[in-house]
Amino acid sequence: MEGAVVMEQFLITPAMGKRLIAKALADHPAIEKSLKSGTVVIIAGTTNGYVAEEILKNLGQLEGFSRKRFFRGIILPPVGLTTDEGRLKGENEFPGDVVIVNGVWKKGLTIFDIADELKKGDVIIKGANALNVTQKKAAIYIGHPKGGTIGTSLQAVIGRRVHLILPVGLEKRVNTDLDDLALKLNSPGAHGPRFLPVVGEIHTEIDAISSLTGAKAELVAAGGVAGAEGSIWLLVSGKSQEVEAAQKIIQSIREEPVFSL
Repeated sequence: MEGAVVMEQFLITPAMGKRLIAKALADHPAIEKSLKSGTVVIIAGTTNGYVAEEILKNLGQLEGFSRKRFFRGIILPPVGLTTDEGRLKGENEFPGDVVIVNGVWKKGLTIFDIADELKKGDVIIKGANALNVTQKKAAIYIGHPKGGTIGTSLQAVIGRRVHLILPVGLEKRVNTDLDDLALKLNSPGAHGPRFLPVVGEIHTEIDAISSLTGAKAELVAAGGVAGAEGSIWLLVSGKSQEVEAAQKIIQSIREEPVFSL
């Protein structure tokens, strides 16, 4: 029947989810506007490595970029590969963040180099470590004693209305109120990373499907083994052409390899 709602389920691995979010952000109106006239800062992180790839590819400037060490801290299995701050032991290959000014990638710069120059209309893209899906709110682990990259970013976001976008996969969902978690993890008696809930524009796989196709996506199941650990099942619904568009996009990223060092 014409106009009937079509529903399909899709399995998305964490790597597929990162690629999906990246493709959506490469098409984001605020980012596109700032790429033409303004500054976009993609702060290093595993998800943002995919975002940087997609944006730089669109600009024809992908040469010289690699996701290999595009992060400061990283979460790995607890076998002693990282420091207490979440950094790789012996790490010495950090390439800098991706700073794009008026459509040109300024290689080697970081958020710390450019933060004071950012203005209203510019964009900062920063990953997150925890996501409360119901509240549509994210939080970031802090290992640096001065608040790290998000501490510096918020000076521009709050002080000058720079647009903060937070790409975060649904694998990072938590059910607890993030403010309550922050009170506990930041208390004097706590140990390990600190925790900062941040207000910004959240982008998950659900938002990516919606912005790219117009379809509605819902998280219906999760988990897996043998490479599907952390995967999610999404129910995608909408007009037949919307669901078909979602199917085509997901099919195009189905062989996305697992993130590796």
